[in-house]
Amino acid sequence: MVAWLVILGAVGLLVVAVALPRVVGGGAYTVLTGSMRPGLPPGTLVVTRPVEPAEVRIGDVVTYQLESGEATVATHRVVGLGQSMQGERTFTTRGDANGAVDPEPVRAVQVRGRLWYAVPYVGHVNSYLTGEQRAVGRLAVAGLLLGYAAVMLVGGIRERRRGEVTA
Repeated sequence: MVAWLVILGAVGLLVVAVALPRVVGGGAYTVLTGSMRPGLPPGTLVVTRPVEPAEVRIGDVVTYQLESGEATVATHRVVGLGQSMQGERTFTTRGDANGAVDPEPVRAVQVRGRLWYAVPYVGHVNSYLTGEQRAVGRLAVAGLLLGYAAVMLVGGIRERRRGEVTA
């Protein structure tokens, strides 16, 4: 029974951290700094889903590119809304633990998504693995879980047959 709970827990964690964000077109990111403490401490896995710029409101937590087109992102709270000289919507952001707003407004094109949910501590694992290692790890964990489930199933069938033979 405990083994099945462990398997279900691991599968659930994989779904929450990997599969679900991909299904909705979102992303999973690891909080690396304390700028969003206490709600999102370092090591938290932040899962976002896409959001239209017009739907972003003050108080939303968004993940955005630090520089448009670059991979490096930050996750901060929107504390102000604005508009560029070209009429593009912009956002003023700040980390919850920071005393000042971020120096540059965030352009709509930089926003990767709005916070959907967060999973504490899981981001630590995410931080230590490269993209390729994560892919191999997912396959390995899935294979091990399936193998373990098959062994348990065969063992259960054998036990049932033994019970039928002796009865």
